[in-house]
Order: sequence, then C-alpha cells, then structure tokens
Amino acid sequence: MKEGKLIIFSAPSGSGKSTIINYLLQQNLNLAFSISATSRAPRGREKNGVEYYFMNPEEFRKKIENDEFLEYEEVYADKFYGTLKSEVERLISEGKNVIFDVDVVGGVNIKKFYGNRALSIFIQPPNIETLRQRLFDRGTDKPEVIECRLSKAAYELSFAPQFDIIIINDNLQTAQENTLKVIQEFTNR
Repeated sequence: MKEGKLIIFSAPSGSGKSTIINYLLQQNLNLAFSISATSRAPRGREKNGVEYYFMNPEEFRKKIENDEFLEYEEVYADKFYGTLKSEVERLISEGKNVIFDVDVVGGVNIKKFYGNRALSIFIQPPNIETLRQRLFDRGTDKPEVIECRLSKAAYELSFAPQFDIIIINDNLQTAQENTLKVIQEFTNR
C-alpha cells in the first residue's frame, strides 16, 4: 500500500479555509483529518478519539516532554492543543492523505518536520477590507472581536511566503478548483 501524504492548511480567520477544506473532503482524494489532542474537557457530545484526544494537562505535558507532538500550543493556562505524531503516522501508514487545519506557526512547523512529504497551502483573502466584510457578514462575532481577528490576520499574512502554495480566495469556486488541482497533482506524484 502506498503511504499517504500530508496537506497543511493555514489562513487568517474568514479567508474561507474551512469552506475549502469541507469541499475537498467531498472529493475523491482519500483525505483523513488529523485529530488533535487537547487538555480541555469535552464539550457537549464530543467523544475521545472522534473530535479530539482528550487528556489532562499533566498527561499533555508528559507527551510534550517525550517529544510526541508535531506541534502544540498552550492557548490559555493549562489549555493545550496539539498534533500527535502517532496519529499522523497511523493515518499515513493506512495510505490516507492527512489534512491539517492549523495556525500559521503550526503549519510552518509541520512542513519543516515532513519536508517534501507535505504540501503547505495558505488561503489568503484578496485584501483586509474583504476579510473585514466576510467576518462581519458571518454575524458570529462582536465588532471588537472582528478587529482583534483583523490585527491577528496582518500577522498571519506575513507567514504566507513560507508556504508552498498561496491560494487567493477572491472567488470561492475558483479557489476550490485551484486547490483541488494542486492537491491532485501533489497526491499523484
């Protein structure tokens, strides 16, 4: 069986990354999501090994010490999120192409770790004003949260040149088609 490949997605909030990923998951690309680990408690009906691998902060720190993460971040005190190397290895050994939806620093780190076995894709909005409008149109955030996301977006956009491919999402259908083509070329190599 052919070993799977890795596809890394990063983008500022509101760029259309999740919409593009959901589109790709409906194509015949043999994609599997990398399930992240977290030290937060399950919410609602979340199940261990489905939405996340849940563990307490001490377990998470032990795995950090043992170098078991590709990347991780302590988002709040004792609230860790990370990508387990064992999860990724399990999926690629099953021949799956692993898709990552990570922040820009995580994306750059995963690419460094896997090199040519990974394709890193940055989804970029056409400009900050378009991004502002998209975030506003979603209707999920207060104006001050939107402004915070926009200031973070400026920082995230500075990472774009470190990615293999930049897809500018000024037209969703075109961005989806371009991303699909790039991934098909990469996975068929």
